[in-house]
Amino acid sequence: MREREGLRRAVPLAAVGLVAVLAVGACSADGGSGASDSQARPAVGGAVDADGAAKAEAGAGQDTGAAGGSGAADLRVDQRSIIYTGTMQVRVDDVERAARDAIARAREAGGFVGGDQRTSESADAKAELTLRVPADRFTAVIDGLAGLGKQERREIRTEDVTEETVDLDARIATQRARVDSARKLLARATSINDLVTLENEVGRREADLASLEAKKRRLADLTALSTITVTFVGPQAVTVTEDDDELGFLVGLRGGWSAFLSTLSVALTVLGAVLPFALVIGVPVAVLIRLARRRTPPAGPAPMVPGPAGPVGGPPPSAPPPVPAARSGP
Repeated sequence: MREREGLRRAVPLAAVGLVAVLAVGACSADGGSGASDSQARPAVGGAVDADGAAKAEAGAGQDTGAAGGSGAADLRVDQRSIIYTGTMQVRVDDVERAARDAIARAREAGGFVGGDQRTSESADAKAELTLRVPADRFTAVIDGLAGLGKQERREIRTEDVTEETVDLDARIATQRARVDSARKLLARATSINDLVTLENEVGRREADLASLEAKKRRLADLTALSTITVTFVGPQAVTVTEDDDELGFLVGLRGGWSAFLSTLSVALTVLGAVLPFALVIGVPVAVLIRLARRRTPPAGPAPMVPGPAGPVGGPPPSAPPPVPAARSGP
């Protein structure tokens, strides 16, 4: 009996001890896994943070490089849109030969002749040429033209149209997008009113786009081809500069005489233009008027009209004598 009671008491104690051992093992396992997780998680997070920081630095570096690249491109002269215009005057011995040489130099540089005006008089021989040459050959052509004779005047002007060109590009891109959106709406139109309205809108937007594109082509032409206006004058030609501000009696006399000759020339020109009409029309009219006057009989003396009293042609009747006034009695 005592052995059975001892076994009954030993079994629960053993069970309680086994449960305690299992609980302690489970707690130790959980604590170990939690520590490992806590150690692993910071490592992973640190790797992710490091990768993100590296990507952020790389992106910042790319943005900085792009910004620096764009700034460098904007500062470069060859990336800007510049219009070059040159005006010069050269005195040469042979104007015709100098003009031919200038045209040949312009064509060799890849340009062409935009205008040609010449005066062949020996004393005042003069040739004015307008040359269009590529912008990168502008300076070389100018120097070559100056070497054809004695350069008397040179003026070079530049106009930077970079901002206008960039603005036109942006406006053209925006206008094209507007045209495309209007065309899409036109394709989905269902009523006649919508169709007519959208067609008018598409036409207006296309016209604005064509105007912007024409301005862009004009700017592109002016920046791609520079303009040179060169004037060749003979050795004896007299030139008048814009800065010539001489004063004095002789200058005024010369100007007045020149104005008188110009006025006389105009008057003679008008007289020469009117004279044929006067001969063809005026002479017959004058002859007809003279003949008409000869055929008309001369008019006689006008008859005299008789007065109210007295014969015709006699003296006028005299007035009756006045009647004396009657005297009153005393």
